[in-house]
Amino acid sequence: MENYKYHIFSPYRVCPLGAHVDHQHGLVTGFAFDKGVDLWFTPTQDGSVHLKSLTFEGNVNFDVTKPSQVKEGNWGDYARGAKYALKKRFELRRGIEGVIKGSLPVGGLSSSAAVLIAYVMALAKANDITLSKMEVIKTASQAEREYIGLTNGILDQACIVLGEKDSLLFLDTDSEQYRVIRKNPRMPEFELAIIFSGLTRSLVSSDYNLRVAECKTAAWNMMAYTGMPLKALDKTFLRDVPRDIYEQTKDRMPERFARRAEHFYSEYKRVRKGVTAWETGNLELFGKLSYESCESSIHNYECGSEELIAIYNIMRGCEGIYGGRFSGAGFKGACIALVDPSKKEQIREQITSEYLRMFPEYTDTFEIHFCKTDDGARFV
Repeated sequence: MENYKYHIFSPYRVCPLGAHVDHQHGLVTGFAFDKGVDLWFTPTQDGSVHLKSLTFEGNVNFDVTKPSQVKEGNWGDYARGAKYALKKRFELRRGIEGVIKGSLPVGGLSSSAAVLIAYVMALAKANDITLSKMEVIKTASQAEREYIGLTNGILDQACIVLGEKDSLLFLDTDSEQYRVIRKNPRMPEFELAIIFSGLTRSLVSSDYNLRVAECKTAAWNMMAYTGMPLKALDKTFLRDVPRDIYEQTKDRMPERFARRAEHFYSEYKRVRKGVTAWETGNLELFGKLSYESCESSIHNYECGSEELIAIYNIMRGCEGIYGGRFSGAGFKGACIALVDPSKKEQIREQITSEYLRMFPEYTDTFEIHFCKTDDGARFV
C-alpha cells in the first residue's frame, strides 16, 4: 500500500479472565495479539472521507465537516462513528482517503473495536489532534455506545490500545487504573488458539444488551431490598453493591437476576486469583480459572451457542490446552485457548475432526488460527 502516507495496525484482543463484567465496572484481563486490522490512509484537505475495504464490499464516502449522519447499517458506520465521537470534542477539518483490511474472520475478537480505534487514530492524525491512550480508548468506546448502539464497557478498547507483547493487561474498569504485567520468566511458552465456530453474529442484535440490562436490574433489586439509595438505571452497576449484600438478597431475587450477579462476583474473585497466578508463572492455574470463567458464562450468564459450547467441551479433552473460554460476548463467534505450542497440530486435528463430526454444515467456515501476544494499536 505504498500509495498511502500512513499505516496503522490495530490488533484484535482476547480476554482470558474477566468475561461480561466490564459493563458493570468489574476487573478484567486481556491480551492484544498479532492479528488485527490494517488501515492505510492519506489525509485529505477538504474534509472528505473515501474508504475501501479488502474485507467487505462497497465504498464509503462522507464529509467530516458536516453533521453526523444516521447509521447506514454497513461497515462504513464505524468510520462515521469515529467521526461522531471526535466531533464532540474537536473541530475536524480534514478527512482521510484509505483502505482497510482485517486479517481474521469477524466474530468474538472485538474486530469492531479494533476498526474504531484505527479510525479514531487516523482522523486524529489527519487533524493534528494529540490523544492520550486513555482518550483513544474512551473516544472509541463512546462511538460504539452512542453511535453503533452497543452498551459496552472499555475492556475491548483497553486491550487493543494498552496491550504489550508477552504481557497481561489487568484493568479495573471502575477506577480505570491498570497494570501491564510481564510474563514471569518461569512460565512455560504458550500461544493463543482462536477457534471460529463458523457461525457469525452481530452483538447489537444478540442478547448482549439484554444481559447488560439484567445485570443492572440485579443491582437495583439488591439496593432496593437493603435500602441503599437508588440511582438511574443507566448509572447503576453491580460494582456498586458489596458481595455481602448479594449473599443477603440472592434468594429473594428472580433467579435469572441472581445468576447474573453470581457471575459478576465469582468472576471478580477469579480475576484476582488469575492475576496472582500470572505473576507467579502458574499457567496451569491461570488456564483452569479461564475454564471456570467459561462454566460461569454458560450457567450463570447464560450465553454460548450450541456450537461454542461444543468447542469448549472438546477443548477440555485436548492435551496441550491450559484453559480457555468463549471470546467476546459468547453468543456465536469464537472460543480462545492458551495452548502448548508443541501440541498445536494435535490440537488442530482433534478439535477439527470432533467439531465437524457434530456440525458438518460448518466445514467451509470453521477455522483455527494460532497467534502470539503483541503490542497494542500503533503507527507502523
